[in-house]
Amino acid sequence: MLGDIAGLVAAIAFVLLVGALAVPLVKLGRVLDETRASVKEITEHTVPILDEAATTVSSTNTQLERVDAITTSAATITQNASALTSLFAATVGGPMIKVAAFSYGVRRALSGLRRGRSGR
Repeated sequence: MLGDIAGLVAAIAFVLLVGALAVPLVKLGRVLDETRASVKEITEHTVPILDEAATTVSSTNTQLERVDAITTSAATITQNASALTSLFAATVGGPMIKVAAFSYGVRRALSGLRRGRSGR
């Protein structure tokens, strides 16, 4: 009889222990369900954003290719202008310097002659 009462007390204690452990497990299950729902919602919102970002990057790459072409053209124009300037300086610059030097010499000579005549 004493053994039966001890067995009954042990069985009741075991049922209470299982009940006490079941409550946190049920709550944990709810938390995991909420977490799964949150992850699903985040995924649904993130995928369109990633698609839009990929589209934006692709568009940016296209624009950068255009800018690269414009930069290359500008560099070519700059080189051509530099070559044209060098050619102009070589063909026209030399004679212009000579004409300028000659006209300076003529002016000096004429001013010297004027001084010489006015000084007499």
